[in-house]
Amino acid sequence: QVQLVESGGGLVQPGGSLRLSCAASGSIFSINAMGWYRQAPGKQRELVASITSGGNTNYADSVKGRFTISRANAKNTVSLQMNSLKPEDTAVYYCNADITTAVFPRSQGYWGQGTQVTVSS
Repeated sequence: QVQLVESGGGLVQPGGSLRLSCAASGSIFSINAMGWYRQAPGKQRELVASITSGGNTNYADSVKGRFTISRANAKNTVSLQMNSLKPEDTAVYYCNADITTAVFPRSQGYWGQGTQVTVSS
């Protein structure tokens, strides 16, 4: 079984910063891409940022230049540094990882439980 556990959400004023972290644990053989998604009330879940095992990154246009994704392969963790936060960044943020387990030969996507980020004065 695989678990993704997120931490670091909260309430921040516009212009502030937050750092989200996600740790994967369980019977993990390898992790391919990892990423962060978000879902605001009444909206579809959208990709915020992703990073491959080799370190190649991809960002939504709305967060380019403000958010930075990083990962520590040895620790099976991925982080999202969010700067210059705006009210429109308010959402539940979900960690996602494409994982091959030790018991099943094909990779599949796993999700964390989500962490709330609220940007408000």
